[in-house]
Parts: sequence; C-alpha cells; structure tokens
Amino acid sequence: MTQAAATMGLEDHVIFFRKMAKLILSEMPKAKYSSLLNDFVESNFFVIDGDSLLVTCLCDKSFKQGQDLHFFYLVECYLVDLMSNGGQFAIVFFKEAECAYFDFPELLSLRTTLILHLQHNTNIDVLTEFSGCSSLDWKLFLEEHYPYFLVVSEEGLNDGQTSFFNFLIIQSWAMGVNVVLSSGQECDILRFHAYIMQSTDRNKKFSKENETVIQSAYEILMQHLEERKILALASHFRRLRWKVMMEEACQTISLLQQLWLEALDIRRVVCVTSCSLALRMYHRFLGNKENTASGRETITHQVSSNYLPLREAEDLCRLHCLCMAFQLHLPLSQRACSRVIISPWIENVCTFLKMKKWCDYFILRNLNLFEGWNLNLNHLSDLCDEHLLKNIAFYYETENTQELHLNLGDSIKRDYTHLWNFVSHLVKEFDVGKPFPLRTTARPFLGKKLLPIQDVSLGKIPKVGFIPMTSAIIDKFVGDVMKDLPILKSDAPAVTSLLKQKERDELLHWHAHRPLSNDYDKTRCLFYENSRDLPVFNVKKNQSYPQFYGKSLESVSSKVIVTQTIQPKEDSWGAKSEISQQDAKSEKVTRKKKSSLLKQDQKEQQQWNDLLFSVEKELKENLNSGIRKLEDFLKSCKSNSVKIQVEMVGLSACFKAWKEHCRDEGKISKDLSIAVQMMKRIHSLLERYPEILEEDHKFIAKCLKYLGFNNLANSLDPTLVTGDDEKRKKKNKYAIDIGPARFQLQYMGHYLIRDERNDPDPRVQDFIPDTWQREVLDVVDNNESAVIVAPTSSGKTYASYYCMEKVLKESDEGVVVYVAPTKVLVGQVAATVQNRFIKKLPPGSALCGTFTRDYHYNTLNCQVLITEPACFEVLLLDPHCQKWVKRLRYVIFDEVHCLGGETGGKFWEHLLVMIRCPFLVLSATISNPKLLTEWLQSVKQYWRQEDKMMEEKFISEVKSDQCLNFLKDNLHRDQSYEVRLVLYGERYNDLEKHICSVKDNDICFDHFHPCAALTTDHIEKYGFPSDLTLSPQDSVQLYDTMVQVWETWPRAQELSPEEFVLFKNKIVIKKLDARKYEENLKAELTRWIKNGKVKKAKRVLKKLSPNLVSSSDDMVKMFPLLVEKLRQMDKLPAIFFCFKSVDVEERAKSVCAFLENPERKSCSQTDQCHSYAHDINKKLTKAENKVKRLKKTFGKDKEESRKLKLKLTYGAEYVNILNNLKEFLKIPEECSYADVNALHTETLEVVFKRVQLTRKGAELKALAQRGIGYHHDFMYFKEREFVEILFAEGFITVVTATGTLALGIHMPCKSVVLAQDSVYLDALNYRQMSGRAGRRGQDLLGDVYFFDIPLPKIKRLITSNVPELRGQFPLSISLVLRLMLLASKGGDPEDAKAKGYLDEEGNPMRFAGLVSHLHGQEPSNFVFVSFLMKGLFHNLCQPIKKGSQLFSPSVMEKLILVLANLFGRKYIPAKFQDANFSFPQSEVILDELPEDFKAALQEYNLKVMEDFASFLLIASKLANMKNEYRLPLSRTKFTGKECEDCQLVSHLMNCKEGRVAISPFVCLSGNTDGDLLRPETLNRVILRTIGINGTQAPVLWSQKLDNRGRGMPLNAYVLNFYKHGSLTRLCQDNGMPMGQILKLLKDFALNIQTISDFLSELCKDEHDNVVLAFKQLSELFQEKLRQV
Repeated sequence: MTQAAATMGLEDHVIFFRKMAKLILSEMPKAKYSSLLNDFVESNFFVIDGDSLLVTCLCDKSFKQGQDLHFFYLVECYLVDLMSNGGQFAIVFFKEAECAYFDFPELLSLRTTLILHLQHNTNIDVLTEFSGCSSLDWKLFLEEHYPYFLVVSEEGLNDGQTSFFNFLIIQSWAMGVNVVLSSGQECDILRFHAYIMQSTDRNKKFSKENETVIQSAYEILMQHLEERKILALASHFRRLRWKVMMEEACQTISLLQQLWLEALDIRRVVCVTSCSLALRMYHRFLGNKENTASGRETITHQVSSNYLPLREAEDLCRLHCLCMAFQLHLPLSQRACSRVIISPWIENVCTFLKMKKWCDYFILRNLNLFEGWNLNLNHLSDLCDEHLLKNIAFYYETENTQELHLNLGDSIKRDYTHLWNFVSHLVKEFDVGKPFPLRTTARPFLGKKLLPIQDVSLGKIPKVGFIPMTSAIIDKFVGDVMKDLPILKSDAPAVTSLLKQKERDELLHWHAHRPLSNDYDKTRCLFYENSRDLPVFNVKKNQSYPQFYGKSLESVSSKVIVTQTIQPKEDSWGAKSEISQQDAKSEKVTRKKKSSLLKQDQKEQQQWNDLLFSVEKELKENLNSGIRKLEDFLKSCKSNSVKIQVEMVGLSACFKAWKEHCRDEGKISKDLSIAVQMMKRIHSLLERYPEILEEDHKFIAKCLKYLGFNNLANSLDPTLVTGDDEKRKKKNKYAIDIGPARFQLQYMGHYLIRDERNDPDPRVQDFIPDTWQREVLDVVDNNESAVIVAPTSSGKTYASYYCMEKVLKESDEGVVVYVAPTKVLVGQVAATVQNRFIKKLPPGSALCGTFTRDYHYNTLNCQVLITEPACFEVLLLDPHCQKWVKRLRYVIFDEVHCLGGETGGKFWEHLLVMIRCPFLVLSATISNPKLLTEWLQSVKQYWRQEDKMMEEKFISEVKSDQCLNFLKDNLHRDQSYEVRLVLYGERYNDLEKHICSVKDNDICFDHFHPCAALTTDHIEKYGFPSDLTLSPQDSVQLYDTMVQVWETWPRAQELSPEEFVLFKNKIVIKKLDARKYEENLKAELTRWIKNGKVKKAKRVLKKLSPNLVSSSDDMVKMFPLLVEKLRQMDKLPAIFFCFKSVDVEERAKSVCAFLENPERKSCSQTDQCHSYAHDINKKLTKAENKVKRLKKTFGKDKEESRKLKLKLTYGAEYVNILNNLKEFLKIPEECSYADVNALHTETLEVVFKRVQLTRKGAELKALAQRGIGYHHDFMYFKEREFVEILFAEGFITVVTATGTLALGIHMPCKSVVLAQDSVYLDALNYRQMSGRAGRRGQDLLGDVYFFDIPLPKIKRLITSNVPELRGQFPLSISLVLRLMLLASKGGDPEDAKAKGYLDEEGNPMRFAGLVSHLHGQEPSNFVFVSFLMKGLFHNLCQPIKKGSQLFSPSVMEKLILVLANLFGRKYIPAKFQDANFSFPQSEVILDELPEDFKAALQEYNLKVMEDFASFLLIASKLANMKNEYRLPLSRTKFTGKECEDCQLVSHLMNCKEGRVAISPFVCLSGNTDGDLLRPETLNRVILRTIGINGTQAPVLWSQKLDNRGRGMPLNAYVLNFYKHGSLTRLCQDNGMPMGQILKLLKDFALNIQTISDFLSELCKDEHDNVVLAFKQLSELFQEKLRQV
C-alpha cells in the first residue's frame, strides 16, 4: 500500500479511534483504586506490557532523558516493588510496537537495550515472540495462561502509540482480562496500589460488535507506523535502506571480533562500533567519496548549515569515547556528584546524535547473531550518560584554557586512547585522526545560556530545628533517635514564640467539667444500657430475637451459667472430713448414673421395639428411605446394645435387597449403592461395637462372601464352608467383581470411618472432642494463648465458647472479647452467645454486648463483648475505658488472616501488640503459622518483662498493702505468657471439584481431579501443595492413570489398592489409611519427575485433565439452568458466589423469573394471590382455635348444644374452605426451591415481618417464597439476617452472595458455586468460599463448582498456597498522638505518666482530641485542624444575616466542597481529563479548594515536608550505601575505587552538597535533596535501604500528581450527592457501584457528625458560627442520606 493510501485509510478510521478512546475514558471513573498484590499473591500471575513500562519510566518527573542508568534504576525499582510484594509476572514486548519509536531513535535503542538487559541480567520472563496484540498467538497465550490483569499505559509518546495501547486494552477486555493502568500507581511498605479497569459485559460487547472494524483499523495503524520507519530512516541516511543498515552493523561487529579477541564489556563494544558506524554513515550522508584530508576540507565548505562538518562529528565521537572511559572507571559515588549542565545541544549536534542513536540500535539488534562471542552484558544499563557527555563537552569548549588545563590521569587516558584507536581501525573509508587533541574544531556544541550550570544550592533542604521535648515515654522508645535530631534551644524564637496557654485538660470541655465524648460515645446506642431499670418491652424485644436468631444458626440448647465461688481454706481435720464426704457423694453419684443409664437403655429399647415394624416395612418398600429413617434413630440413640440391633436390622435388609437385585442373571450392571449400604453397616458394626458382637460375625462374613470378598469373609470366620463348585458358581452371581479395597476407595470414599476418639472429655458434654480440640481446651484452662489453624467447619469455634464459659463461671467482672472481621459476623456470634448462655447478673450488668461503628449495646457492662477490630482499638486507647480494660481476661481473634488484608489489617496488628491478657487466634488459611506464633511469643515476652518491672517498682515504692491492691487490679491472675501453636489439617468432609460447561444449550459437569491443576515443573520445584488433598476416588484414578501411562511400572503391583500394605485383607479401610495411600502415590509421582520420567508424569497429568471447557456466549443467561440442574442432582442447598453486589441481586432475580415462567402458564393470578397467603394463615389459625373452644363448651342443654353443633359445622366448613384456598395458593413444588416444611408458619411470619419496612424487604420476601435469597455487605443488617436465618433453617436453598458469606459466617451448605470471575477471586477467597461446602453432621461430601471461570485460573486457585501473613508497619502520626493521649490522660491516676498536638513535656493539648478521633482520615484530620486554627472556617461560615443561626445554600455548598476535598478523596486517572464528556446536571470532577484554603494547605504541606525531609537527612545515615550503589533487581554493581589521579574528574565531580538523602542513581539526572519536597518525585528519589516511604508523611496535596506529573482529579461524588441527592445519577455519571457509594457517603456523614459534636463540646460559645454551620450541614446531609 502506498503512503497516500495508508494515510487515507488512517483518516477513514479516525472516527473509530475516537470511539475506542471514548469507551476507555468513560471506564476510568469506574476504575477501582486498590491493592494489586495482597498477601495471597501466589496465584496472581499477570502480564506487564513492556512498552508501557518503558513509557511510564521515561515520563517520570525525576528522570532526564539521555541518562540510561537512572532509567534502568526506575525500571528495576518498579519491578522489585512488584516482586517484593509477591508478584508473579511476565513482560511482553510486541514486535509491531517497535514502530511507534521510529521518530525517536534515542528511545528505539533504549527499548532494545531494555529487552536485552531484562533477558540477560534478570530472571524475569520476557516475551518477544508475539507480533502484535491482535495476533492469534497472543490470543492463545491469554487463553492458556489467563493473567489476572495486564498492566498497560493509557497514553503513549505520540498518537500512534496511544492508539496501539488502546487496541491492547480493548483486545484484553475482549479476552476477559482486566487492565491495570501503569500511571497513578503507588507503592508503600507493603502494598502496591493501582487503577483496575475490569473487563465487563459492555466492553466485551463492544469488541464483539466491532470485531471486523477493530482488526481493519489495527492493520491500517500498523501500516501507517511502518511508513514512518521509511521516512525516519531516509531523513538520516538518505537512500540507505533498512536491510543495508543491518548489514553494515553486522560487518562492523564482525570486524571488531577479528580485531578484539579478548573478553569485552558491552559498553566498550557499543561505544566503538556505534561511533565507527555513525562516522562511516555520516560520511556517506555528506556525499564524500574520498578519504583524504583535502577531501574532508572540501566537504566542510559544502555542508549545509543544518549539519555538522565531518571533522566536528569526529570531535563529538572523541568526546563520546572519553565519556565512556569515564563511565568505565568512575564509581557511582563519584558520578553522582557531577555538575549538571543545563545548556542544550545545538541543532546540528542533535541531528548527528540521532544518527548515532540509529547506529546504536542497529548494533544492539545484531548482537544476538554473535552468540559465540565472549561478551559481558552486565552493564547494558549504562551505555549512555548524556549529562556526563555534556559536562565534558562544556569543559573542552568553555573551560579548557591555559589557566584550567586539567589532565585525564593515566588509566582514563589509556582507556580512551584504546577506544579511539579501535574506532580508527573500523573506519576504513577515511582517516578519523588521532586521539588527541580531543577538539580539533572551535565551534561550540552547546547553546549559550546565562547560567549554564545548575545551581546546587537550590537543592539544599532548609535547616529545621525541633522543639525540645522531655517525656519518660518518648525517652524510653525514641530517645536514641532524638539525640540525632537538631533540637532548638529553649531561648530560640520558635520556642519562645509559643504562647503559654492556661493548662487545660483535653478530656474536659473548655467551659464545663464534663468528660469530652469519644468514638464510643458517638456510636448509636440501641437503648440506655447503663440504666438499672431498662424498659421491659425493649429488653424483651432486644433479647428474644437474637436468641431466636442464634437458635436458627445452631441447634444447641441454652446453658445456665453459675458463678463459681472460691471456698476458704479449712484446717486439716475439716479437710479430711470434707474428703470423706466427697468420696461418699461420688459413690452415690456413680450409682445414680448407672441406674440412669440402665433406665435410658430400657427406654431406648422400648422405642426401637415400637419403631421396628415400621422401619422393616419401609426397608422392604424403599431401601434408601428406610436406611435414612434407621440412621436418624441411630443419631439420637445412646445405648450400644440397641444400636447393634438397629445396625443388624439394616444389614439384613441390605443383604436381602442385594440378593433380590442380583437374582436376575440377565442383568449387565449392578446397582452398587446397595452394596455400599451393606459395607457401611459392616464398617459400623466391626469398628464401633467389636466387643459386643457375638454370633453376628458369621452373618457379616456371609454378607462379605456374597459380595465376592472371600478373603475378608474367611478372615472374619475361618469356619465358613464354601460348598461344591455348583454352589460356588451360583453364589458368584452376587459378587460385585471388584476387589474389596478398590470398592471401598472408589465407591465408599466419603463414607470411610474417620479416626475419632471415643473417650469422653468431662469438659465437653455435647460431643467427644478430638485430640487437637483437647489441646485448645488445655490452653484455656491454663490461661495460655494459642494460634489455632484448622480447616473450616472443623470445630475451632467451640474453643471460643469454652473460653467464654470459663470467664463467665469465674466471676461477674471478667470480660472476654470476641473480635470478628465484619459486622455480619459480629451479629451472628452475638446471637449465638445469647442463645448458648444464660446467667443471672447484678442489675445493670449484661451477659453479652456488641460494639460496631454503627451501634453499640451493653458494651462496657457486659461479660462477653463481640466487636470489630477498629472498635476494640477505640476502647483500648480510650483513657476513659482503662478500668474496663483491666477487666479483660481473654481476647479471641477470629479469621486472623485478615491481619494481611488491605483494609483493616493495621487494627489487627495494633490489637495483638497492645493486649496484655491471654488470647486465642483462629484461622483456617495461614501458611506461616509458626512465624506468626513466634512473633506473638516475642510480644508476650515483652509484656512479661514490663509486668515484672512494674511489679518490682511498686513493691519498692508503695506500702505492702497498697502494692497488693495494685497487683490485684493491674496484673492478670495466673496469666501464662506462653503462646502455643495448635495445628490440624484434616477436613471432615472431602471436597469434590467440578467444572461447569455448556454443550448444546445444556449445562454439563466434569469432575476436576486436583492433580490436573499441577505441572511437572511445579511438583519439581515446590512439591504438592500442602492443602491439595485427594479423595479416595481421586487416588484410585491417579493410580489407574499411572498404570496406563507406564505399563511396565515397577511399583504398580506394590501400590495397587488390593496389594497396598495398609489395605490388604482389611475389612474396614479408614480415612487415615486412604490418606497414607494418597501420600504414597504423590511421593511416587514426584519420584518419577526427579528420576527422569518427566514425559510420563506429564502424560499422567494430561490424562487427568478435563476436556476443553465449552461455554456459551452469554453464560449469565445459563445461570438459572445451572441452579435447576443442581436441584435435579440433589446438590442444594448451595451458595453461588459473585463479586459484584448488583450481579448478586440480578442472578437471584433471574432464577426467580426462571421458576415463574412455567407456573404462569397454568395460573396467571398466582402473583396476586401471594399477598393473601399470610392473611389466610392467620384466619385459619383463628378459626381452628375457635372450633376447639366450641367443643369444650358442650353442655346438657339440648337447644344450646344444637346451636353449638351448628356453629361447629359452619366453623369446620370455614376451616375446610381456608385449607383449600391455602392449598391453592401453594407454589407448585417444581416451581420453587423452598423447603416449606423447614419452618412453622408462625416462625416464618415473625421472620418475614422483620423486613417488611426495609428497602429490599418486599423483594427478599418474594424471592424467599421461591427458596431464593441474596446476601451482600451493602444490605441492611435485618435483610442479611433474614436470609441467614431462612438459609440456616433450610427454608431457602439457593443464595447468591459476595464474599460476605465466606468470611467466618455460619452458613454451611451442600454445594458452593464460584459463579463469577474477578481479580478478587484469589487463593484466599477461593479457600474461604469453598470451605462452606459440606455440612458437618449432614454431608460427608462437599461439592465445589466452577462456572464461567477460565481453566488456567481454576488450576492456579487450586495449586496456590494459602497466604503468608506479613506485618503492616501500622505506625502513624495519629496513632502516636492517641497513645500519648492515653499515657497522659488515663482515667486511673496510676496510669498517668505525665500531666495531661503535644507540649514540651510530650502531653497532647488543644485540638489533639479532635485529631485523634478522626484518626482514620489521616492526614486530613491534621489539615482540618490547621484550617480551624487559622480561622478559615469562621471566615467561611457567615449566617444569612446578622443574629441569624441559619446559613445560605452557597455557604453550605462551599463547606461541602472543602470537606469533600479533605474526607471524600477518590481519585480518577489523570487521562480522564482529556475526555470531552458533558455532564450538564452532575458534578463529576471535584473543584479545587477555595483560594484561601488552598494557600493554607500549601503552607501546611511545606512545613510538614521540610520536617520530613530533615528527618530523611538524619535517617540517611542508616542507609546501606553498598546496596544503594547497586541496581535493585539485577544487582549490577557500580562501586569501585574512586579515581584520584584525574584532575578533570575532580573538577567535574565536585557537587557533593545537597545530595545526601537521595539515591545516587537519581543524582545522575540532576536531582538533589530539594526534590524530597516535591510530591511527584519524593518516592522516586528517596534512598531505598532506609525503609521509609513518602506516604508516611502526613501531607495532603491539593492535587495528587501521577508519576508523569499530571494532576489526578478527585471524584465529586459527595458534592454531586449533596446537590442532587440521587444515587442513580452517581452510578451513571460518577461511575461508582451503588454499594460503594452508600458506604462512602455513610462514612462521610459520620465524619461530619463527629466534627460537629466535638466542635460543640470544645467551643465555649454554643452560638459560634462554625459550630452552628457544621450542625446544620450534618443534619442536612443525614436527612438526604435517610431519603435514599
């Protein structure tokens, strides 16, 4: 295609390019800014676009182009930050993407160098084989590996590259891969935050509808960029073609190989070859044909003024060689001190340098052709230092005079001469001259500038002094740091200028002597909990429903708790008498117990006798139904003698059924379910009642004989006679033709008996605890702490209740705190506690209380507190609550893996460090529990030392009796400081995995073998994941596959099920035996891989893999069919997990619509009739009760009896009519998933009534009638409880949910379906969600289904390890202030360490309380107080008229604008500002602060940054400079002995000041310590080894800048809501999900309320304008929020 045609094609597609860009821009406000890499990153494989990485680092504000080493430092820092957070990724460079750089030859060579560097000097997987983002290979790669996301830049260096990135984004979305923007990323100590733009149905639809246009437009774009290559090359090399240049580069390298035989550094090679090739090409470019000096002179006169003469080009190459000699000899420590020349190159020089960069590129492109060459590529990152070149050039053209003639030194001179001589040898067309002099021409290469050298003094940080502070706490913890800080003297102006204010206690009002309220006081109370005379109605209402709720969650009867009193010691005679009395009492109890057991046996025997006939009859009619009835009786029966009778009846029935089933000799296949039931009974009899089996052994042996298990039968009864051949042949027809071991593994896997203890524990009444559970009980009994890691539904929570019971029994004062991660779990646990325990307490005390951010109830007057981490932290740090803190006896942390979570993790860490009482830490998903335990043990040891020191101090200072009182109050009695680790890894239920696929518009299920998720590489490197377990069926399948693959496998016989040592001739194979068989098979497969049988192992894994998953274009439409299929397979109840609250609701409604469709054909009025259902139930109950009363009133009066009889007749008819109508209103069974028999009608009405006034109540009730519900975090708590109760009771059997049901919520089910893919579906969430499957006591097997989840992701989820917990480093300025408040203002004088922002004695003062109570909003809390103290709010908040207490809408709106800039900060990617979207009635981008507020903010930021930078200067002394002189990823060293014999080096590298606290790599671009004050460069220039991040500084920039220096606008969702009050508009225009909006608006409202309340309390004048304005705003905003 010609250039004109290509251009025309490009213009034709411009409209589509705009359309594509508009789609991407419209998605940006919806992008979620979150942590890319959580602590469960093992499964998070992703891909980085290499060109986006290059562009992002090039545009970094700290980088100056031409400084390669600084560029590579930025690249490696970025990659190391990802890798240190656990990122697993590959970097892709598309071949076609190279076309975008043809106008920038300097970047073309840099890109090539970057690829080579990453390939040769790092272990990163670099992909360069894909031609473009639309290629088939790339699409296949995405399908096969399915990365979590692709990191892409939203903007390129030019329009062509931007369009290429847009195509890459669109193609990724089309393949279902999410996109992460490379701009706006931010890394702190533990997190890596970025904007995630998810692949949505809308995006996929766009790609599908425009598939042809996209492909055509992409091809046109590539053709256009290819044309640019030809034009760019022609402008520098005229008629020389690409191929010719490649050949010239090859020849140059080949010639150098012949001349330079020893090992070479890549820097020398590129320098010499590039200079020689550039001179040769430039010589041709100028048209020179001769190599004589006179010829050169002729050309010099003919050259256009736009080009350098050849001699000047030679001089420039000499300078370049000298520059390279400097780079080879100077360590980074010297180069970092280089002067910065800011004069630009003249135009002629730029032209030649571009040509040279082209030559660099051609040389680097051909390096791979010479693989045999001994070439050292370590220093690929340091090929160009343009700033050093400018420095040298400036010296030789400006400073190299007689007065300043500096020598080069021997080593540099020798190396430079060596390099230039090789250039001379490689240029054969003409003589390039000798090495010296370096400049043979006089014309300057640099442009003239008034100040050509950068003033280093501008980069110095202003000296800041710290106000002196003396405090015991500060001296103890940070005294060593304080010594190094520049402390001001007491007479310094900054100190004396501080006004001496009257000492005020921060805990008191400025004008009253009432305590200042705190976070706890601000939380809504359900009613007056401290009152001794609580309203009876409220008490009944608030206690009865939680008990009902708790009872629905678990069928446990309430236990009455009685406080155990400690008896006083008696004398020895009294003690002996007591012992004899106890012995007598014990014998009496034993006799009574035996008598009770005998009566129990007789009673149960009678019950069985009564039931026997009906059971035997049902067993004959329907074996399965009869067995279920029989097993139900066994669950409630306790007598072993009765149980054995029941089991024998079941075995006899199964035996008869099996004989009947097998009599027909024509049967091809047998129903093995009958044989399974026989073996279940045999297992139970032999394992549970071996001592009391008598003659039953013979019958059991007979059953085994009939099943064909002759060896097993003979081992049980050796006297069994086989009979003649005819008889044996007759009996063979009953055999199942499978070995007994294989049969048990393959068909009875989930029925295999678990190894359980049968010795009761007196501490546990309801069940027999396992060994690990007894260990936990011992921990609690000994007042120890423990980390408990056990699978979901294994019984961890019982330890919590045992701990609560212990504390309740000890006294009426002790408190146990249960810390739950979510409000949902708080509600559930509180209800369960209130159902489990009953205790009579003194007036004003309560057994159970709760505290969440939304409400508190009996918080400080209860014995069992259920709360969230943040709320518990509030209580621990509240000075008023310290007496309550001393009452703590135990703390239970449930789901402690949340310690590693993105939000809230810091609170867990704070709590674990601060609590002094024993604790229990519970989780099912921690991979490093030992490390966590060691850390917690170290914390406990610290508290042990502190307690010991405190005890010694008070013993020495206080009188004996006072000391004892103190110890009684402050030291926990009998507390142990030990922290035990309790591990248990065995799930009670096996989990079967299935993949759902769509074939012929039907849902199909394929079993997924866990080994299919593995690769041989994974097994070789890491082994089998610890929690990747196989069911017995999976083990048999693995063995069979291994035998198929390797027919001569030496160990095939040894590991066959029938010959395996633990199975051979064993009647009862236990679960533990099967687990050992699994371990042997895993070890054998691993041995195959390590012994060179990798190909065979790969074939095994491939055969175990399911077939390719077929899917529908619209899997969402197939969702109702999936639910229906599971119902047909008896796999309900089930939870269907999605990740968007909107989708959760829509999926539930789609299932309901699916059920309604067939019903409407037969009854169009059904929906209308549903509203009468509950009324009819009420009338029916009333009528039945009336009939019963009438029957009781029959008398002797005949007339009266006749009337009553008539009324009875009418009443009976009325009841009959109501019953018929009720039957008519019933939803047909096939049109509902509800189990109508699960709940009584009255109970159902109570539950339904609770949500009748809620926002989603009507919808939830309609769904519940169909047995459907949905559950997510943004529902009202009553609505969530509604679903939880009905699901736990079994009425609802289908629930769609987000992760709220995965985190510790007690809602076990038969099946779990992962019904939506998301970046948030990771290894941890997968384990939490799948752990819900399988109800202990009901299901022996749990099923996990993957629906619409790509196969590569399924494999990663299964094989990934559970998360490792890492510390959050949760220290903040607000936390320090809160701790200082606590230390100085403790409610108990014994806690006070000082008198009580901080004064010179370290005491918080003035607005410190307000700052600390807004601690969750740091640094906005500090900024708000600074605005308040400057009087800005008083200037703003002017009433409508003088004397009025009302404020105009404009004032309120401006106040909202200020507060939104402080407390409603949600950023939008900077690129969105390029969008030309119109929102005439909405606010999408938030306006900046008013000018006065903006100026005050800048002043605040400057002060903070000066302090922070001064701190960094001090911290820089702790830096490991050895590592600072290395690239962080490749570890390439740039150290060495400093060059001292070169005067020129000393002259050029003399700028050491102002470069102390920043990385030496960034100094190469002219950065100084002053750049620590710039927000866009702070994190890029800071020293990495001091472990400090710029995000730790409490600054709030008015406009956040991305790494390109572009301003990132704030989302105006708060202001938009305040103006219009429409959530729908916020969803549409501001691009935020409904649930997220409600949560953020609620948080914002709470912040305004907090500020309003505190200002009211702190201000003396209750009519103060600021106080009134905030009160009015708070009421207005709350009202708007209530309306939606």
